[in-house]
Amino acid sequence: MLVRDAMSTMVLTIGPTHTLRQAARLMSARRIGAAVVHDPDTCGLGILTERDILNAVGSGQDPDVETASTHTTADVVFAAPAWTLEEAAAAMTHGGFRHLIVLDDDGPVGIVSVRDIIRCWAPARRHPVELVG
Repeated sequence: MLVRDAMSTMVLTIGPTHTLRQAARLMSARRIGAAVVHDPDTCGLGILTERDILNAVGSGQDPDVETASTHTTADVVFAAPAWTLEEAAAAMTHGGFRHLIVLDDDGPVGIVSVRDIIRCWAPARRHPVELVG
């Protein structure tokens, strides 16, 4: 199976001056875990994840003051739509991250997450799993 088959095509793109609270609201409203940060004045594309926001708030930083640019990962590994899910999983494992921005010649076309890959690899469940504990 290919990345194009698993990726989410809902790509939230924000600017570097969005506050962390603004980014969190937008991500929460769309029920997504990452936003593409587009900064044409610097590196171009980066990624801001829910974990980046959590780490900032957890360390006492003000989400109404801190901006996306300060917490964006700019050294991004991008996936191509034609990558296999195995290639995407290997890139995530090697890099220690959970999201890949998917690019084609025109720019971002999706984001693939660990959750997306698991959904494709997990067998379809016919009966709900009962959790014990």
